Amino acid sequence: MKSLWSDADAESFVTRYAPEGVNRDLALRVYTTRLLGGDPRLVLHGGGNTSCKTTVTDLLGETVEVLCVKGSGWDMGDIEPAGLPAVRLAPLLKLRRLDSLSDEDMVDYQRGNLMNSASPNPSVETLLHGFLPHKFIDHTHSTAVLSLVDQPDGEALAREVYGTRMGYVPYIMPGFALAKKAAEIYEQDPTVEGLILVKHGIFTFADNARTAYELMIEMVTLAEQRLEKGRKPLVAATGLPKDPAPLAEVAPILRGLLANGPKRRILDFRTSNAIRAYVDGAEIGRYSQQGVVTPDHTIRTKNWPVVLPAPEAGKTAEWAEAAQAAIESFEAKYHAYFSRNNQRLGNIKTELDPKPCVALVPGLGLFGIGASAKDAAIAADIAVNTVESITDAEAIGRFEPVGEADLFDLEYWSLEQAKLGKAAEKPLARQVVVVTGGGSGIGAATAKAFAKEGAEVAVLDRDADAAAKAAKACGGKALGIACDVTDPASVRAAFDRVAERFGGVDVVVSNAGAAWQGAVGEVDDSTLRASFELNFFGHQAVAQNAVRVFKAQGTGGALLFNASKQAVNPGKNFGPYGLPKAATLFLMKQYALDHGKDGIRSNAVNADRIRSGLLTDDMIKSRSSARGLSEQDYMGGNLLGREVTAEDVADAFVWLAKASKVTACTVTVDGGNIEASLR
Repeated sequence: MKSLWSDADAESFVTRYAPEGVNRDLALRVYTTRLLGGDPRLVLHGGGNTSCKTTVTDLLGETVEVLCVKGSGWDMGDIEPAGLPAVRLAPLLKLRRLDSLSDEDMVDYQRGNLMNSASPNPSVETLLHGFLPHKFIDHTHSTAVLSLVDQPDGEALAREVYGTRMGYVPYIMPGFALAKKAAEIYEQDPTVEGLILVKHGIFTFADNARTAYELMIEMVTLAEQRLEKGRKPLVAATGLPKDPAPLAEVAPILRGLLANGPKRRILDFRTSNAIRAYVDGAEIGRYSQQGVVTPDHTIRTKNWPVVLPAPEAGKTAEWAEAAQAAIESFEAKYHAYFSRNNQRLGNIKTELDPKPCVALVPGLGLFGIGASAKDAAIAADIAVNTVESITDAEAIGRFEPVGEADLFDLEYWSLEQAKLGKAAEKPLARQVVVVTGGGSGIGAATAKAFAKEGAEVAVLDRDADAAAKAAKACGGKALGIACDVTDPASVRAAFDRVAERFGGVDVVVSNAGAAWQGAVGEVDDSTLRASFELNFFGHQAVAQNAVRVFKAQGTGGALLFNASKQAVNPGKNFGPYGLPKAATLFLMKQYALDHGKDGIRSNAVNADRIRSGLLTDDMIKSRSSARGLSEQDYMGGNLLGREVTAEDVADAFVWLAKASKVTACTVTVDGGNIEASLR
């Protein structure tokens, strides 16, 4: 591992934050915290913490010694000064006189001594930072260090590497007791440059930011060098299928098996040579089930993953049965784990969701599983980190983390659970939505509307740049995909990519279309056929692929078609457009009829006079002029006298997606056109 310290970068942080009243100590603390947080081999997703001791001026103009320590909920990789709240140091130090201190009292006391009451809660390891005397203190969950200490003889291995340069702290759950023990061990030999927390992580400290940071890099490098000595590879399993089933077929099946009714999961797949060596290992059932590499990970991944059978091409039905059995076995194991540990604590805990957060699939790779794409990515990132750490641990010995009771106490620790937040989920959270023709107009507005409701969104458009731009506008982890709906292979590839990215699909808005004109008795055959390819067969290709994924998941789904008033109220010289649209309206009803038994709903939105690629500004100008109307009067030429927007149409699609008992329905969004009304 190499130091990334740069004098110029360090000074730029000092300069950047000076106008905000941030002193040099805190600016440098932010800089080195980001250096540590930017390397996943050191910390992941809110893990680890840093601090600095400095002085600030209070409201009375008095100088106060404070501890600026990472706040709960902040990620070290992009931390700002506000993420290192200042706590009065003197009151913290007085706590060391106590023999014991509850977690709740510790949190209340720390909050009561914040310089700014609006600051986030200081880290659960604030007292550990406070009780040590150093100005700058760094704490990480280094993958390499954990590979050393997660061994039956982990402390002895660490002593072999570090000797007397480090102090050695036995595993104790974070909080007051760990803070006192760490301080005692430091005081036994104040010459140590850091602390190894056995089966937990590593601390380094110094009186300046650079030294503390570079000590961390040096100590981790020493661990990495030890891991290169006397390595043995993982033994590969025998009998794995030579032809694994494709990821695009496996993911929707798994996603369906993990669903609790309407409560779906999002998947995040990862694979590499290292991951394959791990999941394809002969002893995967042993080393993957021992526990997490550091207890901090348990709230994101649970203490062990589910190990699924290896899927074979052409035998996905058999794989689905075996995978279901593996998941049921996982849940039974989790129930038993909860029961015996809850009984140990006097039955005071409430069981969490027993579904796995990580799935290992021999022959393929691993899945992170979560309520959102973000959560699934976090679980996957930690799982990849775990693969590296356990592989290295097994290479020099035998992976052995903390025991079950300690893992349970962390998983059900109220202070850790608070990190996950309790915000109510948005209405379409956990849903995956595909929007075709999503690069502009109604499609882009619809994609944004679904994202706003909490859905994961895939934007499909023939224009790859437009798809990417619309996806970016949705925020989060929205996906933009180039797709020509008139090409069945392109449509299948797009749906496969969505399944590979999110695990499956729940709602499809088939929106792509274009308007061809001409008198029906005179239009040439190629024009009519081109319109049918896009405005009918394109919808059919999209719907067929949606049904393919829906049925693989076994959780139903929603098909939503963009129809047109031309389907029920044809306009002069618009036959080439209206005819396939009328067929598409019938297509919607046929899907409702044929696939209602599969839990698939099929509905349409019938819109008119929407500014889009179909009705351009030039067309609006021309039509309004021909009718002797202003553009405003032309666009508001309906019963309500109001222009209808793409966002209004998007709202109708969202409503239909939520309407769980509505199918074979056409919702008209046109401000009122009695000739186009269906009833």
